[in-house]
Amino acid sequence: MPFFRNDVAYPIAERTNPTMKHMQALVDRAIRRVNNHLREFNFDVEPYARPVVSFRQFLKFYAFYGITAHHPIHFHFGHSSVAGSYFLGKCRVDHSILYKSDIRGDELKSRGDTVRVGDRHAILRDDETIRIQHSLLVKTLVHNYNHDIENPEEFPICQTFSAPYANIHGSAMVGCFLGPFATADLTTVHDCIIGAFAYVQTGELQHTNVAPGTVWIKTPSFEFTYRFPPQDLAVYIRHPLGEAPRGLLIDFVEHREAAFQPLFDKVHLEIPAAGHSRSALSRYAVTLKKVRLGDNVLVAQRAYLENARLGSGSNAQESCYIVDSHLEGLNVTAHGGKVVHAKLGIKVFVGFNSFLCGKPQCPLTIGANTIVLPHTIIDLQEPLEIPSHHLVWGLIRNRQDLAHNSLPQKQLTQVEGDLEIGRMCFRGLGRSFVEGFRQRIEHILEANGAYYDGKGLRGHAQKGQNISFNIIQPYTRGPLRGLYPTIDINP
Repeated sequence: MPFFRNDVAYPIAERTNPTMKHMQALVDRAIRRVNNHLREFNFDVEPYARPVVSFRQFLKFYAFYGITAHHPIHFHFGHSSVAGSYFLGKCRVDHSILYKSDIRGDELKSRGDTVRVGDRHAILRDDETIRIQHSLLVKTLVHNYNHDIENPEEFPICQTFSAPYANIHGSAMVGCFLGPFATADLTTVHDCIIGAFAYVQTGELQHTNVAPGTVWIKTPSFEFTYRFPPQDLAVYIRHPLGEAPRGLLIDFVEHREAAFQPLFDKVHLEIPAAGHSRSALSRYAVTLKKVRLGDNVLVAQRAYLENARLGSGSNAQESCYIVDSHLEGLNVTAHGGKVVHAKLGIKVFVGFNSFLCGKPQCPLTIGANTIVLPHTIIDLQEPLEIPSHHLVWGLIRNRQDLAHNSLPQKQLTQVEGDLEIGRMCFRGLGRSFVEGFRQRIEHILEANGAYYDGKGLRGHAQKGQNISFNIIQPYTRGPLRGLYPTIDINP
């Protein structure tokens, strides 16, 4: 008989495999704890978690952690399974399951650093550590540093379930559910549901259910909101109850997943040449056909480049896909961004998990200094050229859609009040919104080493050149099968 929960059937062999009972207990405990946090919503995580946690996969992949001269080292793994996951910086994982996740702590703050949030600040007494407890993270990125100044020494992710391709970026998180391709950005989140393909950057969020496809950016100076039409969003991503996520976004990444397999089949793999001495190309990134990189370029692990040209100062962050495209230079493609059959001018910003899909007969051209907001979908039915210095959001398939999902940045800087265009609502100071994005883009370029001159302004592109990787593997037999031994690694 199958096991039933909320009228959803799960194969009993998957749930009660006696050889992985400790793994199953970890999953059960994490699900129960997340559900306890979300009880006010009468929300059950289990029908979403079970289909994406396959015990058979946890013996196939080793975990690996990076060591450099630039980042403090302390890795602790206790009663956890971390198959296929990547760790950099100080990390502690207890009673959790991480599958093919990237815990990238290269921007964690150090002892004595000052964290500023608004007009408040805190000085760290110790190096910051990412602490993951009683959580399930599946193909999830954790990056940046904790923006909660009440506890700046720790970046906690506790009692949380995160579905595939979600981003936890500078967001302390307790008792939450993140749907597939969801993003929590620079936001402290407690007891919340963030639906599929939703993006939140609100500083703090508590006891809130964010609908799928919502883009919500809020500060004391402004608020931007957009929500994808549910029927259109379902074409690209949906998470049916009791099933794995589906849609064109999942199809896109899974179609290319096999290209990553050779990178993980070998323990020792030659690091590919980046093409320039000031650039960094991760050994865990895919490069196919003709790939050209300028200087000061960063290509992170799990990035996918195929017939791609990245001009000087550009970056392709984790889970980015650049296919049949040319990025002229100083381009930021944020975590999960996808660019296909496109030409991007100087300093074009592509936000988290955006999907920019031109076609051979319908190419996409984006002018210089344009900002593509996070979680934008451009899936062209005709050739399209987006002018320079514009803001772009929402769902765009043709010129008519572009008119309802974009505007010149200069026009928004003149807004002091309410503005509605199509499904987008803005209220507040437009100048603050535009200048805030511009400042953040400059910060990203500086942090990634885009302006390195051979002496100063060194960033991730240069610091990532001399990185070594160590691997850890799980028990393969016995009652602890699938778990990793408790390991504590210090300098």
